[in-house]
Amino acid sequence: MSEFVVRAARLDDREAIVEFNCRLAEETEDLRLDRDTVSAGVAAVLADASRGRYFVACRNDRPVGQLMHTREWSDWRNGDLWWLQSVYVATEFRRRGVFRLLYEHALAEARREPGVVGVRLYVERHNARAHDAYRRLGMRETGYFVMEDLFE
Repeated sequence: MSEFVVRAARLDDREAIVEFNCRLAEETEDLRLDRDTVSAGVAAVLADASRGRYFVACRNDRPVGQLMHTREWSDWRNGDLWWLQSVYVATEFRRRGVFRLLYEHALAEARREPGVVGVRLYVERHNARAHDAYRRLGMRETGYFVMEDLFE
């Protein structure tokens, strides 16, 4: 049995999720996020599941990793794709199967929910370790790359 348990995030997980999101941005993009904005964004998801849901991996009920999913309607597939986002595992718990547990939990939830046709995630182009981890779980690279126009 694993020392980690995955569950749906609760309101009292907010600060841990905010901290993980800020660390994620700094580690992967060398980006310092505004904590108040991140906190409001996390609160919005925790208050309204139509925006998305967080799952947290816990050790002794303390979050040590997280994953969020949002939905995208696919008219091509007549169903929802779950986008996996805000994937983070605290440094001291990496390489211990925490992400695998989070991913397997999210995948099982997606398969149980009617109308969900698959999962996707985006990953930093130069994050080879993440690419390898996702491939080991059975994910594959698509022919797409992401473009954006942020209103900052």
